[in-house]
Amino acid sequence: MINQRFNQNVLVTGGAGYIGSHTCKALFEEGYTPVVIDNLVTGHEWAVKWGPLEKGSFGDSQFITDLIARYNPIAILHFAASIDVAESVKDPFKYYQNNTINTFELLKVIKTNPIPFIFSSTCATYGTPLQPTLDENHLQNPINPYGSSKLMVEKMLIDASRIFNIPYTILRYFNACGADSACEIGESHPIETHLIPLTVQAALGQRTSLTVFGTDYETPDGSCIRDYIHVTDLANAHILALKRLLNQQSSECINLGIGHGYSVLEITELVKKITGSDFKVEYADRRAGDPAILIANASKALKLLRFMPKHSNLTNIIQTAWSWQLKESLACK
Repeated sequence: MINQRFNQNVLVTGGAGYIGSHTCKALFEEGYTPVVIDNLVTGHEWAVKWGPLEKGSFGDSQFITDLIARYNPIAILHFAASIDVAESVKDPFKYYQNNTINTFELLKVIKTNPIPFIFSSTCATYGTPLQPTLDENHLQNPINPYGSSKLMVEKMLIDASRIFNIPYTILRYFNACGADSACEIGESHPIETHLIPLTVQAALGQRTSLTVFGTDYETPDGSCIRDYIHVTDLANAHILALKRLLNQQSSECINLGIGHGYSVLEITELVKKITGSDFKVEYADRRAGDPAILIANASKALKLLRFMPKHSNLTNIIQTAWSWQLKESLACK
């Protein structure tokens, strides 16, 4: 049942994208009105179901100024960004323009009218891990322009808070995955680079094979281990962060993960089991910059947000991703 107590506007940049759209659904279910700002370059109009869509760039100062005057938002949730690590290495200026400079323009608009600001950041700001499990105090030394562009925004936001009193929460995601259990929305990128949708697409025969990069890591099965968090849990964490920030709690940087990991081969085998597809797996050398293990220390999220993931067991992650991909493949026929 929808909570009718609030009915207050929240600006959601990138709300037509993967994590943004799931968070819009969670906002709506809590009684907020998500106002989506998206230029639809990588987002999807069909993913905007729970509030108005305002087509445009979050880096357009006049556009944002007009929207703030029209909607009088109680907060901004900033998801919009370019996210392909490999592309960022080939075209770094695209990432500094879209992720960093455009966010600079967004922050300039609100410096005279501070609005609580929740920023979608990433564990890529940490760079090469110095230990398998990373807490928020780990050294931030990104190894690609994507991570650097996000870290620059973090630094700008911290300075903006200090000087202009903009309250913020920085949420550093680990590996977002899965799909809405009702199959209303899911993961759909123009060029897919994430392991679980790639594996599911291989199971559907949409790819001839799945490539595993590196089988000689110092892990139990030799493949990389990562912390995978279901997108619905991520969305719910944003609701908790929003309520905390609106309650005038202190600005914070918080990891969002589940605190343990799954290996690439473990995921591959479970996808085969769930889908009944014995798709071809090819093995390649390690990719540069891929650490063996990358897992969140999620204790701060539990302490400050009372965040406890409910959807992030691996079976549910794969089943929801599979259900969504099946729906998408049928819709394309």
